[in-house]
Amino acid sequence: MPPKLRMMEGQGVGRTLRLLRNRLPRLRAGQSQNNPGEAVTDPERIQEHSPSNFAGGQHFFEYLLVVSLKKKNLGDDYEPTITYQFPKRENLLRGQQEEENRLLRAIPLFCFPDGNEWAPLTEYPRETFSFVLTNVDGSRKIGYCRRLLPAGPGPQLPKVYCIISCIGCFGLFSKILDEVEKRHQISMAVIYPFMQGLREAAFPAPGKTVTLKSFIPDSGTEFISLTRPLDSHLEHVDFSVLLHCLHLEQIIQIFASAVLERKIIFLAEGLSTLSQCIHAAAALLYPFSWAHTYIPVVPESLLATVCCPTPFMVGVQMRFLQEVMDSPMEEVLLVNLCEGTFLLSVGDEKDILPPKLQDDILDSLGQGINELKTSEQINEHVSGPFVQFFVKTVGHYASYIKREASGQGHFQERSFCKAVTSKTKRRFVKKFVKTQLFSLFIQEAEKSRNPPAGYFQKKILEYEEQKKQKKSRDCEVKAVVSRSV
Repeated sequence: MPPKLRMMEGQGVGRTLRLLRNRLPRLRAGQSQNNPGEAVTDPERIQEHSPSNFAGGQHFFEYLLVVSLKKKNLGDDYEPTITYQFPKRENLLRGQQEEENRLLRAIPLFCFPDGNEWAPLTEYPRETFSFVLTNVDGSRKIGYCRRLLPAGPGPQLPKVYCIISCIGCFGLFSKILDEVEKRHQISMAVIYPFMQGLREAAFPAPGKTVTLKSFIPDSGTEFISLTRPLDSHLEHVDFSVLLHCLHLEQIIQIFASAVLERKIIFLAEGLSTLSQCIHAAAALLYPFSWAHTYIPVVPESLLATVCCPTPFMVGVQMRFLQEVMDSPMEEVLLVNLCEGTFLLSVGDEKDILPPKLQDDILDSLGQGINELKTSEQINEHVSGPFVQFFVKTVGHYASYIKREASGQGHFQERSFCKAVTSKTKRRFVKKFVKTQLFSLFIQEAEKSRNPPAGYFQKKILEYEEQKKQKKSRDCEVKAVVSRSV
């Protein structure tokens, strides 16, 4: 039986929306770009666009920021504040200046999402995490963060180095943050020339490398190579942490919940774990894009997000578990990454996907998983079976888009569903076509005369070729049998 969850009260919803509106008046964390005219009081949402959209050539980043904790005038609490910004942008138009000010006001909240109660520390494990902000004009900015203790003797408060970029490539920016951290141990003055060189370099195309020359006192000139993965649809994710925290069956159940656009909350102690696991969960949906509330690490002041009636995928630090459990929620999957358990679930997660295809995913994931060494191998191994799931269930979509003379397409939903011969598959497909995941994907396909030449289309063509070859072999076997008779 599904666990009994408290139904949301109308007042709770209103309170949630008011809190979100007050905290982020116009710059929203992870808001969808799909309906630019929607009211700005909607909860934060994000569409996770494939990083393959970034062909290369644009700037690596917009800002490098240092966010430090400053004591408030009253009380013992601290407030995160931007203490360094590179570059300083000047001569902005009034509208541009207002948008920049809103951006810079929002960022500290996400660099220190765990509240304002801090004390100087002598030891602190560094943490790497990220967040996404979407501006009112639909433009996305990703914050790549490294939180650590400043160099120097005695207890200190942690600070955050935050790189703001419109490019999704977590692994590559983690390497850049490694270089920033190495220089921060020496002096802020050493960071500046490195970031200036990076800003002047063009972001590489998939599979290409950019090499930077950088001088470090006492070490001399260094050459730093930054290579972008050839298969760019996975460059923003690392599945290894998700695999470490959860069993394969649990990952499949999370995928199933996400496919039906349900509410999912991840709980963990560390910001890095939350950030990487939620990015990995969203990446399992490729080639589809999560288009609802998406906050890798929810700031303490926005915990009421878990009361939202709309779908969401959010990460919450374990210290706020009681606040989450006390919140009015309905039909939520609450994932404890520390213990590898589900604290709450709807109860039907094992029955969402067609049984045969669910077994196929599990078998593919389990084969040779312990022999994988590099993150690229792990990413391809984990992503592959889920991509294949979509190939087998909805890979025939292009054949059911009817086009006018102008080229505008119209998706034939009924015929598309009827074409699925398996009853269990068809039952799933009928539900899936009603989701925003599928609707947004089909809307893009209707606009394009030809299917996009990406990784998903490549896998569709491979699958169709395999079916043709199997059919040909079956015909040959039948012919041999009939001749022998």
